[in-house]
Amino acid sequence: MNEQQPSIDIVAKHQTTLDHAIQAVKTRKSWSPFKDSPSTKIHGPEKPGLGKAAFEAHLHQPFSLDLPGIKGWAGEEVSPFTQQKLGITYPLCDPHATITAAKSSMTDWAKAAPNLRVSLCLEIAERMYDRNFEMAHSVMHVAGQSYTQAFSGSGPNALDRGIEALAYAAIAMDNVTPSAQYHRMFGREEVNLEKTYTLVPRGIGLVICCASFPTWNAYPAMFASLATGNPVVVKPHPIAILPMALVVETCRATLAEFGFDPNLVTLATDTLAEPIAQQYIDHPDVQIIDFTGSPRFGNYLESTVTRKLLYTETAGVNSVVVESVDNLAESMRAIARATCLFSAQMCTSPQVVYVPKEGIKTAQGHVSFEQVAQTIVSEIDVIAQDPKLAAGIMGAVQGQVSLDVVEAAAAMADEQGLSILRHAKPYNHPDFPNARTRTPIVISATSEHKQMYSEERFGPVLFIVAANSGNDAAQEATELARTRGTISCYMYSTDEDYIDHWVDVYAQVGANLTINLTGAMWINFAAAYSDFHVTGLNPAGNACLADLSFVASRFRIAQRRRPITEGAA
Repeated sequence: MNEQQPSIDIVAKHQTTLDHAIQAVKTRKSWSPFKDSPSTKIHGPEKPGLGKAAFEAHLHQPFSLDLPGIKGWAGEEVSPFTQQKLGITYPLCDPHATITAAKSSMTDWAKAAPNLRVSLCLEIAERMYDRNFEMAHSVMHVAGQSYTQAFSGSGPNALDRGIEALAYAAIAMDNVTPSAQYHRMFGREEVNLEKTYTLVPRGIGLVICCASFPTWNAYPAMFASLATGNPVVVKPHPIAILPMALVVETCRATLAEFGFDPNLVTLATDTLAEPIAQQYIDHPDVQIIDFTGSPRFGNYLESTVTRKLLYTETAGVNSVVVESVDNLAESMRAIARATCLFSAQMCTSPQVVYVPKEGIKTAQGHVSFEQVAQTIVSEIDVIAQDPKLAAGIMGAVQGQVSLDVVEAAAAMADEQGLSILRHAKPYNHPDFPNARTRTPIVISATSEHKQMYSEERFGPVLFIVAANSGNDAAQEATELARTRGTISCYMYSTDEDYIDHWVDVYAQVGANLTINLTGAMWINFAAAYSDFHVTGLNPAGNACLADLSFVASRFRIAQRRRPITEGAA
């Protein structure tokens, strides 16, 4: 086997997957190269146990990565399920050393063929899928996602988002012809030029990960930068390092195996007491910043970062408008399920449900505002009162900060004399008796209390707001999206004229809208290759996962031209 054979093999190995991914983003159809169920019928009887054992082997041990500039070790992760420290320590690296090493790694990577870079990213994705049971337990015990959600949402669904970015990267780079010939008469003289176009990566990419879904936004950011020739520094949240440490470990091993500098991907860990992100943000060699996290820091970045590429996804206030329904129970069940999923610690979780104060029409007749609200509460109770069901849907609350959010909402409701339709309380997890859990608080409000419910509350808090009418409900929901940001909005109406009128308004404020969805699919499920996640048109973020603009600016084009020598073709 010659030196080029491994590269040729890896491109051929993943070509079909890439072709399918490109076709999927063009057609927006349902497709994935992975299975997102942990069933042993798919994976065999041994993999679940091996994955759990691999996770447990990391506990109370240093996570060994041969990174540049290691100056110490730290780790402060606590499992939301056991409320015990994981005891894993990670290398703390000097940012200057990390950036120097990343910059040094860039030369050979930038010269590599684009299809090779894309294929190596696909190889990394495949290897991470092979580690998905290990990843599932890792995400569970840093974020609090249930086992099934950690397996699917932080595994195959997240990898799909990464491959989606790779498809767009391949399209963008393939759209630039590497060379051309130019012939034109200038007066009586014919000018013949040969032109060459070189794809030039922008520089080091910094990926700042969130705590609750560390992989879901990281994969597309990492793959978009790597595929277009840029090295990547991964900065995980201090309370959720392990999942990204696994990713970085796999990236480095894969790159080294195929002859590239492993410092193309490095890990920048820090602590809550001594954050390090700003040192990377300010460094001139860091030219791409991907941020997922709080609106506060996201807004700060958007207002201060200049002369660099910045892609943000923060959060907003997701709303539901209930104007009329065919089946009250089915529609309210869909809202309740989305509210309960991962204890509303998701960027797509609904926070405000608008219902006309005079009630709504259903196929069974008119129902009051109170009946609608009580149906939502009853459907939440169905989940909360069944520990096994609650465990699979709600998981655990990641940190005390989300419990504080619930308590603050309850206190404000009491102060303002609002009715608490459902009090938040723990449920007993069947597998982890010490799990930090909390079922949703449900508060009844009116538009007079807008200041209270229009603030994003990251935790199991749901407001049901009595609007003056269906139109007033949609008007306030869209205004909320425009001013406070939103990632997912929802609407239930049997009036097609009403829907037709408001869909344009939702689009104008950059709100992705789901209409009349009930049944098995979660209303806040976002499908890679098919759903555009975040529009970049409201305060919830300036980037979309994924579209062409998410990758196309991560490289630029430098050209050279010269006369065609005599006899050249």
